[in-house]
Amino acid sequence: MKKLALVTMGILASGMAHAEGDAAAGAIVFKKCQTCHMVGDDAKTRVGPILNGVFGRTAGTLEGYKFSPAMIAAGEQGLVWTPAVMAEYLPKPRTFIKGTKMTFPGLRDQADIDNLVAYLLTYSPNWKPGSS
Repeated sequence: MKKLALVTMGILASGMAHAEGDAAAGAIVFKKCQTCHMVGDDAKTRVGPILNGVFGRTAGTLEGYKFSPAMIAAGEQGLVWTPAVMAEYLPKPRTFIKGTKMTFPGLRDQADIDNLVAYLLTYSPNWKPGSS
């Protein structure tokens, strides 16, 4: 977890801008996520948490969802979901947070990652660049 905290702090401290994606294309990529996650007004918890408002949220803290101890620990160590952090997480979730419940192997294509992040940003209206 120390490595995770250092990586996350480095990403946040650098102010690394995230490449712009296409939210409409991200909606198509999100279909890979829909088995476990939902977004939107009627979103409900599934195997994974609701992703409305994910950006700016501390990892492992959505009320009503039982996160893995690893995800809770990541949040306690300061992991906050930002577009840049999500872009680091999505290629290999189980490597980024060892012990996560998420079984999805990850997204390999950078365009898919950028597009998915752009799509999720449409469901995080309160997140602003530079906020945590």
